[in-house]
Amino acid sequence: MLYRIAGQYKTSYAADHALFPVRQDAWLLGVILLFAFVVFPLTASDFTYQALLIPVLIYSLAALGLNILTGYAGQLSLGTGAFMGVGAYACYKLVSLFPEMNLLVAIALSGFFSAAVGVAFGLPSLRIKGFYLAIATLAAQFFLVWLFQKWRWLTNDNASVAIQVPNIDMFGITVAGPNARSITQYFFVLCVVCLMTWLSINITRGRIGRIWKSVRDMDIAAELVGINLMKAKLSAFFVSSYIVGVAGALFVFLWRGAAEANLFDIPLSFRVLFIAIIGGLGSILGNYLGAILIVALPVIINTVPAAIGITISPSMVEHLNTMSIGALIIGFLIVEPAGLARFWAVIREKLILWPFPH
Repeated sequence: MLYRIAGQYKTSYAADHALFPVRQDAWLLGVILLFAFVVFPLTASDFTYQALLIPVLIYSLAALGLNILTGYAGQLSLGTGAFMGVGAYACYKLVSLFPEMNLLVAIALSGFFSAAVGVAFGLPSLRIKGFYLAIATLAAQFFLVWLFQKWRWLTNDNASVAIQVPNIDMFGITVAGPNARSITQYFFVLCVVCLMTWLSINITRGRIGRIWKSVRDMDIAAELVGINLMKAKLSAFFVSSYIVGVAGALFVFLWRGAAEANLFDIPLSFRVLFIAIIGGLGSILGNYLGAILIVALPVIINTVPAAIGITISPSMVEHLNTMSIGALIIGFLIVEPAGLARFWAVIREKLILWPFPH
């Protein structure tokens, strides 16, 4: 009876379209936020922060950006890793050119550089779609990674052609760089991800989100009813690339600490795409469920055999991880193409009806 919704009457359109029309959903979110802001900081170790919590948040944000473009607007993209790289390199140049700039401001501004590049490479979506658009974004992936390698100005003419995050302070606390504490980085990433998720939820539930969905479902019909396809598609590329660029800046500055151009190669794009597919396209919650599964999987493969006395080489862990991800994708596409988010929706429906027969 914990998920009973009887008696929760809606007396206005505003109440019916509220973010949490069911009271229990708000309670569940409150419990999750309590764990994220209180329980984890009190109990987690540095390993947990670096191997699980921080990467889950960053990958969730990157998948959220891709999901807005692919899941909500129906535009395929295989260049997510490169757009993350644009955000990372832009943030690096901003903090290099303006050392006194607040890191939060630099990360926010870096997203606009990624958004501009995303719109530029999104222009082909006005003429092509589907597989051909995916190839166009794949070309952007290769071109941008090549640019990161060859344009030495992006790395301040570093001989190693890599970017190294310096120690960056905010209000007297080191939040990035070699001297930054993991718990400080975790709170920074958590606050940014929560803010971006809240903004994304409001965008996708509003007028812009409905326009994207109409273009995704049938772009010809959407154009016939007066929707400007150019504005709709390019706005999806802009918002998606902005979120992905912010995720890329967090990826380097608040987790990796350093990066080379190859870090943003095609495997990163595929990893983010796998998270979005497994979690569920067209779902905000699915990005977090998919990221938890993909990030936790290699940790589980590595720690569980060690706990029972079985030693597995790092290369074997990588192979098992790749095989498991492939099997999961095939399994979800067969059993539940809507991903983990759909599983939660089914569980929620059963909880609402429980204990009565379905």
